[in-house]
Amino acid sequence: MFEWGYQAQLVLALGAGFYCILLGLFNRPPSWWSVGAVALVEGFLLVQLAVTITLVATGHQAHGDTVEFFGYILTALIVPPAAVGWSIIDRSRWSTVVIGVSGLTVAIMLVRMWQIWSGIRFGSA
Repeated sequence: MFEWGYQAQLVLALGAGFYCILLGLFNRPPSWWSVGAVALVEGFLLVQLAVTITLVATGHQAHGDTVEFFGYILTALIVPPAAVGWSIIDRSRWSTVVIGVSGLTVAIMLVRMWQIWSGIRFGSA
């Protein structure tokens, strides 16, 4: 996991999340703009998965548990499609907020993936 890739993904996920939450709070139902924002987040996650698989195949490992890292990235890949599925069923403004929360959830998971990959530990004595 490259630091610049992590930072770009984090900015994108946070931006998409806050954008969709703002749309929902302004009473906007799901649209191509909100779905497209999290689709972009999903696309970057797929690229991250491919890069990470390549890195692990060439001998690189996470400083933490590599299996845990892949568990996080695979779970993060499920979150945006689940939110979009919700928005297809429920066409209210709250489903736009759910799409936004999925972006923020992915951002939090990216921070944890970076911690696992780079070996950074927060809150430990």
